[in-house]
Amino acid sequence: MIIKRVELVNFRCHTKYQLECVEMTSQILGENGAGKTSVLEAIYEAMRGKSFRAVDTEILKRGEEFYRVEIEYNSGERIVVVYDGVKKQFLVEDKKFTRLPKKNRYPVILFEPSDMGLIGTSPTKKRDYFDRFIGGFDEKYVSDLNKYKKALKQRNETLKSDLVTRDALFSWNVLLAKLGCEIAKKRRKLITEVNNELTDYYRSIAENKDKVWIEYLNFGEIEEILIDESQYLRRLETDFERDKILQHTSFGIHKDNYKFIFNNQDADGSASRGESRSVILALKFIEAKKLQENTGKKPLVLLDDVFSELDKKRQKYLVKNFQNHQVILTSVTKNL
Repeated sequence: MIIKRVELVNFRCHTKYQLECVEMTSQILGENGAGKTSVLEAIYEAMRGKSFRAVDTEILKRGEEFYRVEIEYNSGERIVVVYDGVKKQFLVEDKKFTRLPKKNRYPVILFEPSDMGLIGTSPTKKRDYFDRFIGGFDEKYVSDLNKYKKALKQRNETLKSDLVTRDALFSWNVLLAKLGCEIAKKRRKLITEVNNELTDYYRSIAENKDKVWIEYLNFGEIEEILIDESQYLRRLETDFERDKILQHTSFGIHKDNYKFIFNNQDADGSASRGESRSVILALKFIEAKKLQENTGKKPLVLLDDVFSELDKKRQKYLVKNFQNHQVILTSVTKNL
């Protein structure tokens, strides 16, 4: 057991809610709209340091002045998150922090119904998924990505000026090139590692000889494009006139995409609904394995109403693969 108790106060629709966890699998049952996902969101925030779906002002229960989340680990350690309508603080061992300290962040596998549509979703949502995947075990990646997004925003704001010059963009170009290459390198490495196992995991679920892998489309263009900082910088400078007209940065890792390939064809359109779900299950199992390998900790598994998206066979594989993890799941009906 990783955590044994969760308590929410004024968190979304919950005035007060408490969950006493059991050894392996805890179920949160209720109708749609009852706030089941909010409990998982609160757990995720206390363990990872931020919500996976909203900002604090949206989380705070309407009409209230603060929200509070407390989780108690099986070890006795407590993490408390308090937001007073202006700022958020984390209380760890009676000390206050504006951010959850890295040493107190715990790996979490989050499995949402929307993940089932990952194969056919937008490039933005695919990037978000794989960014969260890498960020689960690489704090520097998270830091570099946040810096990249801030620099990109500043460059785009500068491009909106009628008097913008190449010189005005140079410092942002240098920073984007440096960070972009580091981020791309780690994205490519992850996909290579995932591809080494994806087909085997998929076949263990589907019980057939199909082959599946993921193509990493750097800059949304072609697979396995290799580019260094000087080339990246040169491309940004070359695109100056175009970007000035568009008023945004048209080249960079913020355009990256991931394509799922099923038996040498684009899985979006060639893989059936059941085959697509088996691919996503396989990807989730690899994510859990990678998190444990890189952090040395067995991740907590949060399943948000995913049983309704799976047939009986795939439900059994999901339960089997996570049988040695602590699982907290939401559902309209009892599943276990």
